Amino acid sequence: MIRWKFLIPLAALCSMAVPAYAGDDDKVPYWASIDTDLANMRVGPGESYRIAWVYKRPHLPVKIVRREGPWRLIEDPDGDKGWMRDLLLSRQRSAIVVGEGLIEMHAEGKPGSPILWRVEPGVVGLLGNCESGWCAFDVEGHKGFVPGERLWGTGEP
Repeated sequence: MIRWKFLIPLAALCSMAVPAYAGDDDKVPYWASIDTDLANMRVGPGESYRIAWVYKRPHLPVKIVRREGPWRLIEDPDGDKGWMRDLLLSRQRSAIVVGEGLIEMHAEGKPGSPILWRVEPGVVGLLGNCESGWCAFDVEGHKGFVPGERLWGTGEP
């Protein structure tokens, strides 16, 4: 009886010793976004590798193309690739406006609906559902629908 009292807490402690990374069972590639005000992208998967880029754009969408322990090989909207710690990333979907000229943010996801805002290339926002070529888009509380083909971070990665 004394052995069982000792083994149960020991088994519980051992089960806590293995860290659980959220989303590690997800297949790559997948979409993510930068979750901090300042994020370093490195040339390799470790703190000893030099910093290639410093990102100062929270919610910037990135594509995760590979995992190595707590490190993620990311691709940014410009096509640059490098390694970033998983703690700097979020699974919250976001997108960035691409292409030439302003796009119109509509009240509904259909042509002819009232125009709420005009958004320029480079603007980052939170991404909602995309249906029939239109995506729900939230830029700092300014919500509406924009054509999905003008956003990087939508569809299959």
